[in-house]
Amino acid sequence: MSACGVFFGPNSSRRRREFGFFPALAVVDKLGGRSDSDQEEYSMPIYQTAHYQVNASAVDKVLAAIEKFVDYVRQNEPGTRFYSSWQQKDDRTRFVHLFIFDDEMAHASHGQSEAVRKFESVYSPELVGGPVVFTDYEHVATNR
Repeated sequence: MSACGVFFGPNSSRRRREFGFFPALAVVDKLGGRSDSDQEEYSMPIYQTAHYQVNASAVDKVLAAIEKFVDYVRQNEPGTRFYSSWQQKDDRTRFVHLFIFDDEMAHASHGQSEAVRKFESVYSPELVGGPVVFTDYEHVATNR
């Protein structure tokens, strides 16, 4: 699942993609203005989770779709630094996906892939308790 699918939570960076906003920093000249010749852009990584619940009867089908989808991400999305799917231990119908994208372009590319649409076609009809909730985070610290 891309975190960029049909369903988006209120904190999703989907709004930025829809309006063409890509975080960037321009080098500022001595007077404080932008210098087109010296402009240097960079994008920040995107840290995001997706939480959802599916019908109990669909768990095996969704698990198979997750395996296939994550394999696709591993092989075809170099801009997806990390993609992991977890299943809740005490409720097999609940899932969380964790992702780190290099930047908005990698995030958008992921969300617009045919593989995302195929994955969504499996889990979307099986959702219970509401849509997938996507949440953006800021990195604070890591042990790596």
